[in-house]
Amino acid sequence: MKRELRRAMMDSETFVIEMVYTDSKGQQSRRTISPIRFVSDDRMLALCLCREEPRQFYLSRCSDVRLVPAAEVMMPMPIQTVPAPATHVIPAVALA
Repeated sequence: MKRELRRAMMDSETFVIEMVYTDSKGQQSRRTISPIRFVSDDRMLALCLCREEPRQFYLSRCSDVRLVPAAEVMMPMPIQTVPAPATHVIPAVALA
């Protein structure tokens, strides 16, 4: 993941990042960002193209990180909510 983030940081005119981000409440959303720099080992500062403002992102909450050509991105990008995985309900078995 850090390799893709560094590439987008070094060549911000050419690449942006698409990812799924899990917030502190466990809600997942698909974001498009332009990474600026690493703030620490576990956080980065990036321009969120969905909110159109700088935001800090915890790396541990980022998944499905993809490097995307910037030319394919139209601003502003909508934040897309990622549906929670379906839970399988196992029917109760009647005991005699």
